[in-house]
Amino acid sequence: MKPRVRFAPSPTGFLHIGGARTALFNWLYARHAGGTFILRIEDTDAARNTQAAVEVILNGLRWLGLDWDEGPLSGDPAGPSRGDYGPYFQSRRRDIYQRRIEALLAKGLAYEADGTIKFKMDRAPILIPDLVVGDVRRELTDREQADPDFIIVRSDGQPVFHFVNVVDDLEMGITHVIRGEDHLSNTAKHIALFRALDADPPQYAHIPLILNSDGTKMSKRDQGASLMTYGEEGYLPEALVNYLCLLGWSPKGNREKMPLTEVIAAFDLPQILRHNARFDLAKLVWLNGEYLRELSDERFYELSAEALRRGGLELARYPDAYVRAALETCKGKVKLFSELPAYAGFYFTDEIKYDPAAAEKEFTPENRPRVDKLRAALAKLEPFEPDPIGATLKAVAQELGVKTGVLVHPTRLACCGNTAGPSLYHLLAILGKDRALARLDQALARMV
Repeated sequence: MKPRVRFAPSPTGFLHIGGARTALFNWLYARHAGGTFILRIEDTDAARNTQAAVEVILNGLRWLGLDWDEGPLSGDPAGPSRGDYGPYFQSRRRDIYQRRIEALLAKGLAYEADGTIKFKMDRAPILIPDLVVGDVRRELTDREQADPDFIIVRSDGQPVFHFVNVVDDLEMGITHVIRGEDHLSNTAKHIALFRALDADPPQYAHIPLILNSDGTKMSKRDQGASLMTYGEEGYLPEALVNYLCLLGWSPKGNREKMPLTEVIAAFDLPQILRHNARFDLAKLVWLNGEYLRELSDERFYELSAEALRRGGLELARYPDAYVRAALETCKGKVKLFSELPAYAGFYFTDEIKYDPAAAEKEFTPENRPRVDKLRAALAKLEPFEPDPIGATLKAVAQELGVKTGVLVHPTRLACCGNTAGPSLYHLLAILGKDRALARLDQALARMV
């Protein structure tokens, strides 16, 4: 029997990076084994759920490329109006839960208590076979000995998480429950409910938690917790997916950068690590830079232009050829698209803001005659292209008896506002003679 797995988030806020990793591991296992990946929105808590949070979940999974395999079809009243499968919503499955509640009541396995319905919990210890953690024996605690029974329907008539979770897993034929280790404490209750419903529980695989770099548990308030921030900060989804694969799973050979097709072929539950995973932002940034370097020119241009617009730069003021040429000098130079406004913003503004420390060092009276001589040479240069610009700068440096860096640093600062950036000869050619000379004039006026 091919595996059927599910990701079942609650729409109560943003999609946590831990939840995204859980969805990914379920998706990878389904794709590896030729199984089915189901998306189920656990929205029975009407007071806390929002449609905006549902959209955050759907958009986040789509951004990561995690497509689900079944659900209400487009046009079905229970599904969203889009051209593929929508997720299952627990709020639209109340009749199913009610039938199961009535069956438990009829069998004496549930009972009414103070306006609620409680499940009559088995008093015997429960063994939880887990594909990652190993066998876990769940004993009743001293506190639970007196009353281990638990509520499955609240006084307002809403069924609780434990119950709907089990009923849906049963109704949907879920074979493997892959979820965070923080859910392990709930599993004894779930196994007891499966048995009460005359069903065998699925196989469980509780995956390690994601910790902050200092070893503390990552909470919703911690940096990097929200999936949405990664797209906003200029990460590529394929880089984030690759990195999330490494948080709790280890391929052979300790490889780090792996195409998704190879991850799918290699991924299996026995390889999931037992120990918790520490989130290393520096490694993610490095990995993103590697993926960014390999982008096609067209995709790099599209995502770069989007990042620059998000940074407040008006690209529409400039010819498309100019924008493309400018961005071409940035490929392989940045690790995040969010770095581009600071790195390449000088191409798209007439107002250059100089780095104060660099200006104090480079815009000196001593450098003024040197830069002035270079400016005069560049003014006569035709064609104004990278190779002739480079040859001219070197010739002026030789004539002055100085190293090329003596001219390169103040010239770059004059044109970019920083002493680091794209290739100087190329960026001067892209700016064009008139704009480059105007920026040199502005800098020369400060060298007094």
